[in-house]
Amino acid sequence: MEDLIYSSAVDLAAAIANGELTSVEVVTAFLDRIDAVNDDVNAIILRRSREDVLADAAAADAMEPMGPLHGLPIAVKDLEDVAGLPTRAGSLVTSDQPVAADGHVAAKLRAAGAIIVGKTNTPEFGTGSHTFNDVFGVTRNPWDLGRTAGGSSGGAAAALAAHMLPIADGSDLGGSLRNPAHMCNVVGMRTSVGRVAVPDGQTTHLRLGVSGPMGRTVADTALLMAAMAGPEERDPLSLPESGSVFMPPLPTTTDASIAWGGTLGGLFECDPEILEICRSAATTVESVGGSFSEDHPDMEHAELVFRVLRGMGYAGASWQIPEEQHHLIKETVLENMEYGRTLTLPDVLAAEAHKAELHRRMSAFFDDYDILALPVAAVAAFPVETEYPTHVNGVEMRDYLGWMMAVCMITPTGCPAISIPAGFTSDGRPVGLQLVARLGHERELLEIASAMEAANPRHHLRPEL
Repeated sequence: MEDLIYSSAVDLAAAIANGELTSVEVVTAFLDRIDAVNDDVNAIILRRSREDVLADAAAADAMEPMGPLHGLPIAVKDLEDVAGLPTRAGSLVTSDQPVAADGHVAAKLRAAGAIIVGKTNTPEFGTGSHTFNDVFGVTRNPWDLGRTAGGSSGGAAAALAAHMLPIADGSDLGGSLRNPAHMCNVVGMRTSVGRVAVPDGQTTHLRLGVSGPMGRTVADTALLMAAMAGPEERDPLSLPESGSVFMPPLPTTTDASIAWGGTLGGLFECDPEILEICRSAATTVESVGGSFSEDHPDMEHAELVFRVLRGMGYAGASWQIPEEQHHLIKETVLENMEYGRTLTLPDVLAAEAHKAELHRRMSAFFDDYDILALPVAAVAAFPVETEYPTHVNGVEMRDYLGWMMAVCMITPTGCPAISIPAGFTSDGRPVGLQLVARLGHERELLEIASAMEAANPRHHLRPEL
């Protein structure tokens, strides 16, 4: 049974579907793994009872397969509602009472046949790429329990790296799927806006955040993508393709052209060792049939666009939380709220103009190349006692977002981006490579990432827990 936790999600789903395994067997193996290692990692912070979870698995075994995730266990990021569990979002200002109904993502997972076992940890309101909060504590990196798992989908990434789950969902506004994947040697994919629907009336103007899949392999990530994606009439930005277009199998060769962007001409700092690991990983495209160049689009105003539109979102949040509760919120969240409230209409209009120009430049760039390759983050996993890196290469960061600009600046382009394992630092910390594709081209991105994974496989490596 222990070997089941090291199997891919694709293989497990196939084995359940053809009767080689039962969902009860698979779910039991992962529940046992959670019992064994979660106390050390603290990735899954809310759990349904074992009895209820296994009852769901038994029910799955008694019916025909419902969808691509039939019988597989999963835990949902604690920014998303799951019926019967509270949604704390890592904050003392949220309710500890169970919610009555699933949110959109949880409902999609259940409809695809997944067995929800609980929820994964996140920093307060998903703010920051280090997963800790005053409700559930810190999530630790399975590769080194003294270091961060990243964030904000840090609980999801850590659970995958520790083999507590075969797949995990997450969300990404400023790198929250890509950063933790980079730090935990797993795969995390930021989707195009509208690929995973938001049918609850979220504003479209300020929509930078998206939901997306994580896995230990690109194919496992694609399997989850197939369940999460799909059109939704209640979402005006919803994309029309069925989630089924993302189903594996995926190729192991590609004729893709990759442009290595480095630091985008010095727009962000990055540790030299990480730059070299990522550049080397990007060149492996040549060994599977593709081409490698060094080039990048002009992204001069991307950081400004990101900060302004993100700040407007935080301003909205600040008005929804009563002033008398603000003292319960961590300082970086309050700083975002304060910044958002200082923004003016001319600030927003200028950011929108820059955003439109950014889209034009990215579109022109992808006329020449299939993929823009970049590092994911400026540093590898840092000590859990450190809230965020304040210096990179001896350069002081402007604020807690400074070391994350390699992913933050991709967000306002709207383009899909994936972090795949690239290698390890000299002291054994994982490093991810970021691949960015044209808006709406997730299938192409997954196929290219799969080929590059085949040329530089890392998913078979396991942390010692």
